[in-house]
Amino acid sequence: MKKKIPMTISAKDLHQWLLEKSPLPLLVDVREDEEVALAPFPASILHLPLSKSSAWLNSLSERFEDPQNVVVICHSGIRSWNFALWLLEQDWQLEVWNLEGGIDAWSVEVDSSVPRY
Repeated sequence: MKKKIPMTISAKDLHQWLLEKSPLPLLVDVREDEEVALAPFPASILHLPLSKSSAWLNSLSERFEDPQNVVVICHSGIRSWNFALWLLEQDWQLEVWNLEGGIDAWSVEVDSSVPRY
């Protein structure tokens, strides 16, 4: 069986998708609490800090709808890529994208009011 890999989406393309609003993806931010507080994503997110996965992992399947578009976000796109890979390994009907360059790319390419760190 061929391993699924997440699609990538640029900050500009995600911004356009959020403006079009049809249908909106579920935005999953896997950064730590301090990171989200420092540079919040300017839209509604499902915050799942990876270091606290023991607190949310067992109920995670309840947070998704089948089928659903999901975009995973982190600081630079590495942690989110790994989480997106894991999501695709689950037996859920999800289309999964990774925000290429993470919140840092969002700050540079879309919204400079989001602090860089």
